[in-house]
This record gives sequence, C-alpha cells and structure tokens, in this order.
Amino acid sequence: MDLKSKIILIYGPTASGKSNFAIQLAKKIKGEIVNADSMQVYKDLKILTARPLKKYHQNIRHHLYGFHNGKKIFSTGDWLKLATKKIDEIKRRKKIPILVGGTGLYYKALVDGLVKIPTIPSTFRNKIRKLHKNIGQKTFYKNLLKNDPALIDYIKSTDTQRSIRAYEVKMFTNKSILRWYKCTKSNFKKKDFYKIIIDFPRQELIEQINARSIKMIEKGAISEVKNFLKLKISKDKSISKAIGVYEIKEYLNKSAVKDDLADKISIKTRQYAKRQVTWARGHMAGWKKINKNRLKNFLKKI
Repeated sequence: MDLKSKIILIYGPTASGKSNFAIQLAKKIKGEIVNADSMQVYKDLKILTARPLKKYHQNIRHHLYGFHNGKKIFSTGDWLKLATKKIDEIKRRKKIPILVGGTGLYYKALVDGLVKIPTIPSTFRNKIRKLHKNIGQKTFYKNLLKNDPALIDYIKSTDTQRSIRAYEVKMFTNKSILRWYKCTKSNFKKKDFYKIIIDFPRQELIEQINARSIKMIEKGAISEVKNFLKLKISKDKSISKAIGVYEIKEYLNKSAVKDDLADKISIKTRQYAKRQVTWARGHMAGWKKINKNRLKNFLKKI
C-alpha cells in the first residue's frame, strides 16, 4: 500500500482511538500529524477536549493543537487556511501529512473546498431572523422558494437553519446559495487524499467514553474548568460549549453532585459521538472504513 504521495485523513467518533492510531501510522510512514478537531485548537481546555499530550507524541510532530485563544473566534475557514499551509510545509520536508480529528466540517472544507460567500452584516442577518420569527417557518419557506425555486430539491420545508441561511444569502448577494456552492473549489484534488474512518462498535465505544469521562475527573477536569471560568470567556464562544464545562460549572455552583459528573459528561459525549457517526454516514460514503480491531492489521500491511 503506497501512501507516500497521499494526504491521509483519519476520522472517527470521539474516544475511538484516532490520536493513537495516527501516531502509530506516522511512525511507520514518516508522517506528521495535523489536528482536525475544532475543540483541540484551543489552548484553554486540555483535559476536557482530550488534547493529545506532548509526552505521548512519541517524537512525532503535531500541529495546530492548543494554540488559539478561546476568547477569539476560530472559523472553519481559519482552520482550512492554516491546515493547508501545514500540509504544504510537511510535504516540503518530504514527510506525509496525517490529519486526525472528529470535526466533519473541517474535512468537508478540505476535500470539497469552502463556500466563499461574502460576509453578511449582523444587522441584515438579524432582520431575516426577525422576519422568520414573525411569519413562521411554513410561510418563510414558501417565500424562500418564490425567490429561489431550485432550493426545493435541496432544503426540506422543516429545515429552519438552512432555510434562513439560504434566504439571507439570496437577499444580500442576489445570488442563490446553490450558485455559490458551484463556485467552490478545493486546493487539492480528490486523488490526493487517503480517507479513513475508524469504525468502533457502539457498545465498546460507550464503555470507552464512560471510562474516559471518569479519567477526566481524576486527572483534574474540575480544576481546569475552575481556572477556565476565571478567564470570563463569553458563553457564546465555541470553547465555552465544550462538553463538561456546563456540568462542572453546575457542580462548582453547588447545583450538582460530584459523583454524578462523570455520568453527565459521558451522556453528553455519547450524544456527540452519535452525531459524528451520523455525519459520517451522510457525508463520508466513499471513505475506507476500518474496524477498530483491525487497525493493527492495517498498519502491518503498510
């Protein structure tokens, strides 16, 4: 199996062992690892985001981990720009880029390109949202189709979020969101990628998540959140929505019992893992699915 000319993408649900697999693969093929997890880019929460610790890197270079300030916005476009730059740098060093993470949108942007729709002012967006609230989704959707009939095959009548987005794009740019999608191009070719999904049996994944949630508490997640809250990062920022922040905050405010923390974090994590699996089913049909029990065999064949 020749992977020397490829950009390797590794995706899987949280707690499926992606990071360790990526390290073992990198050791075999002289690779370097690039983060593709939207929470692990932030420097503020190391334990709760399960960021790979340097002592476990096994001398493999890791990029785009724990570098961004949680108070500042970090978009998919920001990640794509940095990831593309890192991929090029790694290739110039004659090494193989290995991207690993569970943020499906990052991979979609990398493989398919990012839609370059002009920034729409918040005042305009709020106006559209107010309209939606006043007339309701049913009437709003009818108005959307009057202005952009082709969307009937792409947006369901019950899809509120996409309806609003398509409407504001059409009204602000005078161009259908579908036309913007058609203008989208990736910096890479489809053949440049070797795409892997780690397929983790559901019950085993649940057990893995439960065990990891307990370890997070044992390793100091409570102190981590206590220090994080002192930073006074806005609730609407992405890092503030990391799984475990709300649960531990409740405990610190004496609204929850410590013994329940791991269970609460585990439940939220399992729900997130389910969404990741659903994303893969809908957006990653062509990826190579490898059962977690066959990862060692895969490495041996390289």
